[in-house]
Amino acid sequence: MTVTSNPVIRETPRQGISGRRTWFGRVIGEQPIGGALVAPYVVFLLAVFAYPLGFAVYISFHDYFFAAPGAIVERPFVAFDNYVAVLSDAAVRRAFGNVLVFLLINGPLTVVLSLVLANALNAAIRWRTFFRVSYYVPYVTASVAVVGVWLFLFNSDGLVNAVLGPVAPDPSWLVNSKLAMPTVAIYVTWKQLGFFILLYLAALQNVSRDLYEAAAMDGAGRFQSFWNVTVPGVRPATTLVVLLATVTGANLFTEPYLLTGGGGPDGASASPVLIMYQRGIEQGNPDVGAAIGILLVIGVLILALIERRFVGRED
Repeated sequence: MTVTSNPVIRETPRQGISGRRTWFGRVIGEQPIGGALVAPYVVFLLAVFAYPLGFAVYISFHDYFFAAPGAIVERPFVAFDNYVAVLSDAAVRRAFGNVLVFLLINGPLTVVLSLVLANALNAAIRWRTFFRVSYYVPYVTASVAVVGVWLFLFNSDGLVNAVLGPVAPDPSWLVNSKLAMPTVAIYVTWKQLGFFILLYLAALQNVSRDLYEAAAMDGAGRFQSFWNVTVPGVRPATTLVVLLATVTGANLFTEPYLLTGGGGPDGASASPVLIMYQRGIEQGNPDVGAAIGILLVIGVLILALIERRFVGRED
């Protein structure tokens, strides 16, 4: 008996209309409805972030100035002249130093306080919902209203100095060149703490209770369980918190503008974004302001890469 095998059927690539459909399918993906749902947000990112950033890069390399609508004016290419002017400006260099001081205070305080408080609020304590809401209220309260309270507390004749008495700093907090930026950093930490507590509370739900039980069986106390179970368990959330705190801190504007009257005293609390506003809008030099903004973006990206390397790494 002769056994014949079935011939191997080879499919040839589809041509013509089928080929075009295959190419179109590769572009839009297997589930085009997903692309349709994401498209509005992609358009939003392009319009609100990508285009302004690209336009800022263009402005920073030209002698750009404001002109009447419809006016045709020359804006010559000046290469790195705007960046040289920015880096040689003492006020700009001091502003970048100020924001670095801010990040060194705000970043660690934000991570430590939000994690410790989230861990406490995650336990079965009385009035837990009340405390969660209480910590979140300052975050959603208008900055102008909260700033008024802090001005009342930290003015020269404010409540804090009245409590401290002879120990109170002179000059006072917000008019002291050494204490102005640390005071702003503490204020921002307090105001944004509720948001980061919520992030940690969400992360704590993913830490298995079995790990705590195993640590307790091994004789670990509360602090040892916190350090060896909780901290590693919420490492991804810590990476996110550090990155968000860095980005929001680098964009510091409202707080020094309101608390210290525009970066005072003598620029001790000025931030790069505040200087960018003053140079670009108030003084009519958008090319210089754009150069400050691009340098700030580069600095934040470098800090984010460093933080991702050290904070986000796995042991």
